[in-house]
Amino acid sequence: MSDLILLQDSLYMFDLYEQGQAGRSSAYLYNGPKKTLIETGSANSLDHILDSLQRLNLTAEDLDYVIVTHVHLDHAGGAGKLAKLAKNATFVAHPRAARHLIDPSRLIQGASQVYGEAMHALFGDILPIPEQQVLIREDGESIDIGDRKLVFFDTPGHAKHHFVVHDPEISGVFSGDSLGIRYVKSFTGWNTEFVFPSTSPTDFDPEGVAYTVDKIKKLNVDTVYHTHFGPSPAEEAYRGTLEGAMAFKELSDRVFASNRGWEGIQDELRSHIRHYLQNSGIQPSEELSEMAVDLELNAKGLMIYEDRKNRQS
Repeated sequence: MSDLILLQDSLYMFDLYEQGQAGRSSAYLYNGPKKTLIETGSANSLDHILDSLQRLNLTAEDLDYVIVTHVHLDHAGGAGKLAKLAKNATFVAHPRAARHLIDPSRLIQGASQVYGEAMHALFGDILPIPEQQVLIREDGESIDIGDRKLVFFDTPGHAKHHFVVHDPEISGVFSGDSLGIRYVKSFTGWNTEFVFPSTSPTDFDPEGVAYTVDKIKKLNVDTVYHTHFGPSPAEEAYRGTLEGAMAFKELSDRVFASNRGWEGIQDELRSHIRHYLQNSGIQPSEELSEMAVDLELNAKGLMIYEDRKNRQS
């Protein structure tokens, strides 16, 4: 079941059940004149996309556009598999991302270094997309989907190959991971929701995060539509992302100086987030097992950031 929800106008949201977990990853679908899907998730999420389309009396062949905010596997790993069915769709990507959709070999190699033998089980088959099906959008360029234009903005900080999609008609942006992760109740089981940044490998850059938050603020939108997971009031997303990124940077600087490795960063992240939750009236598990995957990936991403920064100094 895709949990298809009409948000407003022709815009729907549904759960991709990434890694079998509810509330982990969402996709968005414009069921207007030109059918437009934003995010594919991994190849393991394809059935949830097809189910959502079917519930709207659509098939993959009815899709006109498929947009991926960046090519991390939980956002675009399934794009190639979908492309085999969505033969009429144009896949829209950041200039740095497009080449990895056309030839995912380097993407597979890099992800294998992070996830090891678990990669295929986590993300499924990563297939190429024919070059003629891929459309690059530069910063400030747009596409016309019939009843509105969607505008693309280069947004570094989480990844160098990331853009945000702006819909002025609904005063919103589809943020991928560039404006944080919204941790929702259906995922954590906690009676609160909050936004923290994603610092997963390999491009985290706190200065880039600050640049992106400032850039998107100037669009004066009301709502941020996260891939992880669902909508946030814009100011809440900005605050959680920026304050979190600066706090994560500070603790990783401190741990790196003490030579405690990524495991030390992970311990400090766990402590920081546990303290935040306790101040919100939540008593999480000691190990913060609900966020175990993110803690490890964020710690490793922060370690890569520290290594890169110190090599340059």
